[in-house]
Amino acid sequence: MSLELDVDPNEVAEKLTGRNYISWSAISTYQACPLRWCFRYVHGLPEAFVSSSLVFGSAIHQAAELHYYELLSGNPAPALDTLLSAYHAAWLERDLASIKFGKDEDINSLSDLAERVLSAFRASPLANPNGQIVGVEEELRGRIVEGCPELLARVDLILDEGSELVVTDLKTAKSRWSQHQAHDSGGQLMLYSELAKELMPGKPIRLQFLVVTKSKSPVVEMRKISIDSARIKRTRSIFWQVWQAMRRGIVYPIPSPMNCPNCPFQKPCRSWQG
Repeated sequence: MSLELDVDPNEVAEKLTGRNYISWSAISTYQACPLRWCFRYVHGLPEAFVSSSLVFGSAIHQAAELHYYELLSGNPAPALDTLLSAYHAAWLERDLASIKFGKDEDINSLSDLAERVLSAFRASPLANPNGQIVGVEEELRGRIVEGCPELLARVDLILDEGSELVVTDLKTAKSRWSQHQAHDSGGQLMLYSELAKELMPGKPIRLQFLVVTKSKSPVVEMRKISIDSARIKRTRSIFWQVWQAMRRGIVYPIPSPMNCPNCPFQKPCRSWQG
């Protein structure tokens, strides 16, 4: 699986994964477990199941995306029922038999949770942000690390607040994030900020997470991430190192009691011999 250094990195990525770019999801998957990355991105193995938390998060994203698209179009904020319809439409795109639900959880309990989450979202100031919405699910792409493929980013929300361009990533979480948790998750936004510079050259950029808790009484909070040149340099280095390992075909499992139970590649992992 090792590929030559003198070939354009985009071409190498396409030969390796069928995509002539790399995503943050691929990078973070490799960091968590290189073998899982290989099964998913290189071999394209079918997933035995998908976790309900992933489906739920994607469905909430789809509803929030509709909300912000309506605002971008100059329309009033959608009603709760409209957002719930978008949430349910996302579930209909899935094979329910392939979804792995958590303990004491089913599609009905998650539907009730979605209603609480989206109600909290609509009531929060973050549902009606200051400034002008300039991008919803905006796709940004560029080479930010020499010797690596171009990075493809999909940004949930981009705002022009006049003095700043605000890049926002929506997260659903089991519990409220501390600022420390937000900081630890900030590598993704650090790289995205490098791509966002091209949107309005010279304008300062602010990074933030919009975190919605999946709890009995959902909370919607914004967590700012300070742009740190040393952190960007470190994240670029991680990107480069991960890509070199991918390119060389370095894969191995990382057994984890946290990740393995919800891994959809358990069967091929157990039979993998290197």
